[in-house]
Amino acid sequence: MKLNNRPSDRFDWTLAFILLLFLIISSFAIASAQTTGQYNHTNFVPAQIRWYAVGAFIIAVMMYFDPEQYKKAAWLIYGAGVFSLFLLHVLPGSMALVEPRNNAKSWFHLPIGDIQPAEFMKTFYIIGAAKLITMHNEKNLIRTVQTDLMLLLKLAGVMALPLFFIFKQPDLGTSLVFIAITAALILVSGISWKIITPLFAGTAVLGGIVIWMALYMQEFLVKTIGFKQYQFARVYSWLDPYTYSTDEGRHLITSLNAIGSGQIGGKGFMGREVYVPEAHTDFIFSVIGEDWGFIGASVVISLYFVLIYHLTKITLQLKDPFSTYVLSGIIAMITFHVFQNIGMTIQLLPITGIPLPLISYGGSSIMGNMLALGLVFSMKFHHRTYMFSAESED
Repeated sequence: MKLNNRPSDRFDWTLAFILLLFLIISSFAIASAQTTGQYNHTNFVPAQIRWYAVGAFIIAVMMYFDPEQYKKAAWLIYGAGVFSLFLLHVLPGSMALVEPRNNAKSWFHLPIGDIQPAEFMKTFYIIGAAKLITMHNEKNLIRTVQTDLMLLLKLAGVMALPLFFIFKQPDLGTSLVFIAITAALILVSGISWKIITPLFAGTAVLGGIVIWMALYMQEFLVKTIGFKQYQFARVYSWLDPYTYSTDEGRHLITSLNAIGSGQIGGKGFMGREVYVPEAHTDFIFSVIGEDWGFIGASVVISLYFVLIYHLTKITLQLKDPFSTYVLSGIIAMITFHVFQNIGMTIQLLPITGIPLPLISYGGSSIMGNMLALGLVFSMKFHHRTYMFSAESED
């Protein structure tokens, strides 16, 4: 029997439809975020739609290449990303090309807009780490504690380079994303649980110690490790926002007020009354909670579950280890972003300035996510090509 192998049949229409739903939600949420007058009547919706159009073009270009080509170019892609972070680090902040924001040197000021290299580096890192794991496992068919420890050290080395530059910007939130991606890749890489269990337990204990030190040993962390004083204020405002209501805690208090005032059904589109700083970017979920209430917020969270479920289903269908590792990293990246962003708006987690994927306004965020999802489209598209070809030959 002749199998249908038309490109339209291999395109992931489900994922495309999910992205369309996110575009609609993003447009409505951003439009409502502007109603409190904090942006001087600037309309971000057309710009967000343009960024989505650019993202669609990125996906189309990435679908042209198959997973094997990405695997071959993995180190070049990774190196290009690290170089962009290095360039951002060494260029003086006084240059027109580099635009410091909120004491963070994280952006290139380009004619097309402000670009944050770290958003792209997440995907570049996933590609590089996926190749590293694939090569290591192909070379070490017989797994031992020694080979697993060696893989762990290799992953730590590949993560350390971009993490260093991002932490120096400083951008603690994005640094945590890299750690989350690495943790997910460790889980799927085949490393023994005899190593993973004490590693993760030790990391959890270390995290608790750092939080304790942030409360009681701030001077040591600032002078020895390089933490910034404002990062401690975020911990204090998370634990007790009303004590810091005139400073760091103001964002969290207004977010809680906005979401709480939405109650079950919300106030309706553009019915916002609570002023929330950065409402169109980091705190876009507060807008959703106020406009559409618990029901609307639940629908948005459910859509993320659908997205992650769909990506997981694709991952389980793939036969190529490199593609599996890449998609595992992408799933971890999106999941952590969603959990962290929503968590910080409801006081579940400290505020870190991480955008809500595919909804928050921002060219770098949208293009970075589309870059990652472009890999998903590519691997799904070309995986089916190879699968049908093999069956036809049989």
